[in-house]
Amino acid sequence: MWHAYTRMDEWMASEPLVIERAEGCWLIDTEGRRYLDGSAALGATAHGHRRAELDEALIAQVQRVAHTTTYLLTHPAAVELAARLARLAPAGLERVCFSESGSAAIETALKMAYAYWQFRGEPERTLFVSMDGAFHGDTLGSTSVGLLRDVYLPLLFPARTFARPYCYRCPLDLSYPSCGLACADTLEDVLAREGDRVAAVLIEPLVQGVGGIITAPDGHFARVAEIARRHGVLLIADEILTGFGRTGTMFASEAEGVTPDLLTLGKGLTGGYLPLSATLATAEIFEAFLGEGRMFLNGSTYSGNPLAAAVALASLDLFEQEDTVGHVRALAGVLARELKAFEGLAHVGDIRQHGLIAGIELVADPATRTPFPPEAQVSKQVCYRARELGLVISSMPGDVITIMPPLAMSPDELRLLIAILLRAVREVTEN
Repeated sequence: MWHAYTRMDEWMASEPLVIERAEGCWLIDTEGRRYLDGSAALGATAHGHRRAELDEALIAQVQRVAHTTTYLLTHPAAVELAARLARLAPAGLERVCFSESGSAAIETALKMAYAYWQFRGEPERTLFVSMDGAFHGDTLGSTSVGLLRDVYLPLLFPARTFARPYCYRCPLDLSYPSCGLACADTLEDVLAREGDRVAAVLIEPLVQGVGGIITAPDGHFARVAEIARRHGVLLIADEILTGFGRTGTMFASEAEGVTPDLLTLGKGLTGGYLPLSATLATAEIFEAFLGEGRMFLNGSTYSGNPLAAAVALASLDLFEQEDTVGHVRALAGVLARELKAFEGLAHVGDIRQHGLIAGIELVADPATRTPFPPEAQVSKQVCYRARELGLVISSMPGDVITIMPPLAMSPDELRLLIAILLRAVREVTEN
């Protein structure tokens, strides 16, 4: 097996962790050892593992039909799911296009934005703008606007970027709040120069995930949205990670009252059970594709798969029945209090949190914010030590330990997570 984003020489030389079972917020390997799930399958697991309601929805659907195409056909689960997503999303997002992964949802949004302007009679609008450090996926289109761009540059289309709100290492050498969100205003500069060529601006609202768990100050997303609107370009909100309650509202866009033109969803859409993503669009964008010779040329064999759609519906039921978003807000308060234990540690530079997403940036010298040399792989060593202590957790580039528990985790389990991680950080960085 060739693993994604994995140094395979290191993998083959190590003893792999093989997860055979799971229950609640715990993973169980082939030797019967239990690990607290601190990564929620890269942020996808919402209600915990082996939830009876989700299992039953899957079984009930497979007894009807496992898969049928949405090409010139439809089925009840996808129809109902599209309607429910449109009701839950920020007002104005009325049309839902399904795919299988977050990358595919972004790719779909890019194609929608491009084709929209073609049909509107402005074919020169082919340029996309995203924030520095953004990860929007790893298909070629999404890579063109993401942090893997330099790796595959000859294969990609041109794009522009604007500064991200990385307050700990401000790209503009300013300080918040006296900066006045100057990082967002760098988008103004880009659109002032090339706005008449821009199809859309992409942004991860509130939290930039793979780029290092960069949490934006209040008002940043609203400022970006206002600049995009003023210049007449489309706004794409990438909520693959932040959607479905993880930041404390159903969608992060709600927090600042923004309705994007296009909204992408994935990860938690099925509660972490099956691959399914969605791209939501406004009526204005949808209507541009109506008429003779016009259609959206995009989709795949498994788009809107009935099994995934049925589980997604059951997951949305649980969100309502258990007030999952309310639980996230309460648990986020617990997390904020527990994270204070990392303050002042010898090699903790910054602690960033929004809802149930947190990042701890490890540095060689907090006084100068000097990073560890990459070859030291400090954050990876912390994750390995945490695993030995019974916690599965991951890290991001720049030695950022990432905390993303299942949304259903209990306060006591979260306290245990932090206690194990604190010990691992101390043992690796202070010895």
